Amino acid sequence: MAGKPKNPSRGTTTLDRTLEKSEQVAADVRRASDNLAVVSTVLEQELPDEVQVGEVAQAIEHTTQLEEKLAKSAERLAEVNAALSEEIEKRFEVTAERDESQALADKLKAQMRSEGAD
Repeated sequence: MAGKPKNPSRGTTTLDRTLEKSEQVAADVRRASDNLAVVSTVLEQELPDEVQVGEVAQAIEHTTQLEEKLAKSAERLAEVNAALSEEIEKRFEVTAERDESQALADKLKAQMRSEGAD
C-alpha cells in the first residue's frame, strides 16, 4: 500500500504517520490471514476425513472462516489506506495552492503600498 511516492519537499504530517501505521497494520493483517490459511490447509490435508468430525471439524471450519474474515479486512483496510493516501495528497495540493495565493496576495499588497507611497 505504499501508493504514491511521497513528495520530497513535503514534511511528514500526522496524516502521513497515521497512514504509515495503518499500512503496517494492513500488512500484519495480510500476514495473519496468510498464516491462518496455511494452518487451515494443513489441517484439512493432514487430518484424515474420518478424524475431521466434531470439535476438530468445527476448529477447521472456524480457521477457514477466520482466514476469510481476515482477508476481507485486509482488503477493506487497503481501500481505506488508498483513500487516506489520496486525501493526504489532495490536502497537500490545496495547502500548496493556498500558500501560493497568499504569497501572491502579499506581493500585490506590498506593490499597492509602494505605489501609494510614491
